Amino acid sequence: MAARSFSKLAICVALIAISWAVFGQTLGHGFVNYDDPLYVSENRQIQLGLSWQNIGWAFGHVHSHNWHPLTTMSHMLDCQMFGLNPGWHHFINVLLHSASAVLLFLLLEQTTLAVWRSAFVAAVFAVHPLRVESVAWISERKDVLSGFFFFLTLLAYVHYARKPNLFRYAVTLILFVFGLLSKPMLVTLPAVLLLLDYWPLGRWPGSKTYHGAAERQLLSGNEQARTVSPSQHLNASGSGTVTRLVLEKIPLFLLSIGSAIATLIAQRGGILQMAHLPFTWRIANAASVYLIYMVQMFWPVKLAVIYPHPGRLPLWETAVAIVALIGFTAFLFGMRKQHRYLITGWLWYLIMLVPVLGLIQVGSQAHADRYTYLPQIGLYIGLVWAVSDLLAPWRHRREFCAVAAPLIIALLAWRAWIQTGYWRDSERLWNRTLAVTGQNDFAHFAFGEYLLNAGRLDAAIAQFKIVLASHPNEPDANFQMGYALMEKGDSDAAIGHFEQTLKIKSEDPDTETNLGNLLLQSGRTADAVEHYRVVVRRSPRSALGHYNLAVGLHRDRRFPEAILHYKAALEIDPKYPDADYFLGQALLENGQPDEARIHLEKP
Repeated sequence: MAARSFSKLAICVALIAISWAVFGQTLGHGFVNYDDPLYVSENRQIQLGLSWQNIGWAFGHVHSHNWHPLTTMSHMLDCQMFGLNPGWHHFINVLLHSASAVLLFLLLEQTTLAVWRSAFVAAVFAVHPLRVESVAWISERKDVLSGFFFFLTLLAYVHYARKPNLFRYAVTLILFVFGLLSKPMLVTLPAVLLLLDYWPLGRWPGSKTYHGAAERQLLSGNEQARTVSPSQHLNASGSGTVTRLVLEKIPLFLLSIGSAIATLIAQRGGILQMAHLPFTWRIANAASVYLIYMVQMFWPVKLAVIYPHPGRLPLWETAVAIVALIGFTAFLFGMRKQHRYLITGWLWYLIMLVPVLGLIQVGSQAHADRYTYLPQIGLYIGLVWAVSDLLAPWRHRREFCAVAAPLIIALLAWRAWIQTGYWRDSERLWNRTLAVTGQNDFAHFAFGEYLLNAGRLDAAIAQFKIVLASHPNEPDANFQMGYALMEKGDSDAAIGHFEQTLKIKSEDPDTETNLGNLLLQSGRTADAVEHYRVVVRRSPRSALGHYNLAVGLHRDRRFPEAILHYKAALEIDPKYPDADYFLGQALLENGQPDEARIHLEKP
């Protein structure tokens, strides 16, 4: 017992060590310009820190087309504790991920008694290159935070399954709620609990004991087996009807439904129009994505932050993917009596990916590394237990595993270390993404934004040109191109792009303001005034909007109306730069010298 406890402690320490060995480098990384500004670095509400008022805001507002108040509050707490030092924000991500790796090991060890197989699964989870996006990206706090509560929920459920009572069930429910409030992808967790009921908990009818060569060897003395069977160790509530097990999960399913509805409402602004991607295209992509993630599991190369959607896939490719998935599922279902872990692991993978397959398309990506964070664990479990069973009769299996397992972990860690390095800053991230994905309009656009903010105007314009060559009516690309040209001094070209932006994105205050400024500089005062009016109508509490409109009206010698808007700007912001002086000038030109003197003489 003491030796086993020591082994478990050493494994936990090792899991933490390898997690930090790979991802510790992120403490020297910065923010990237993909979502980090929306989530943290340019979000004034988040930077105010954690307070009762901000907690209410987190629950009452959508954060970047997502409703995940616990994740939002974690970013607030980071800002309160560490300010905008990105290293500490990364620190929390790595801390949560390393803790999750330990929790995964403890979960599998407690439910199977297989120490080293559990350790290997947890180690692969900890350092697989597909984890990089979830851990090295500050905006993906929702992945590591929800993952942490996912494993806590499963552990709480295992304790409930051993000795069901209301308190243990309530703990499971509460932890599940925390997980959903971190990221709604956990809506499939109740289904995962049903799979765990089947294997390894043995709560389904006729499934009270383990099956497989590895488990039989475990009971005969391998892996420091105890004198009790795994089912006795679990002290599970025993076999029951499937209906009873499903009814037991009804409160969790109801929470999942509520979370799914809240997510659809929150993401309605980011959901692409159905006409943009026909449903048949999304079905085809979903089928292929299952196989893509499996290939990446074994060959994690050319990973990118965003993979462009392929559009319409060839019919033969879709047919092959669907047939492969159905065939493999049927094969593993047929193996369920001999090797229960296979169907459990496979269905874990299939079911957990459903919310992120793009059936309801949010964003333009075909798939994403971060979506594998929890689903791929099912494949790890099935594969590791299957290999263990296959090697069970071989007398040199221990020596083989002692060499192969560390080698695999080292190779994965090495690839993950390299991949993590690409997240050091935005320039490296987008250069790498473009290098491995080729034509990638999203990456070109994001790289252009980074270059524009860095003042590298010619390089930024080159990136926006690439996007506009294939999407000439894309409003955001036209806006950024217009802004870059404006900064460069090419007013006529900038005006054209701002006007193109407004054809698709009508009455956008930023575009209207920039266009108004350029028109005013070009002497087209009346046109400028009309754009400034739109800004004031859309943003009546904007001091800038009122001031710009006042300046335009002033230039057009429409003094009474200009005076009204100068005063409106000062009412909103009494210290607005130059507003007092120009208000005085307008009053003077309007024949009101006494009132003008009051404003002109202000310090």
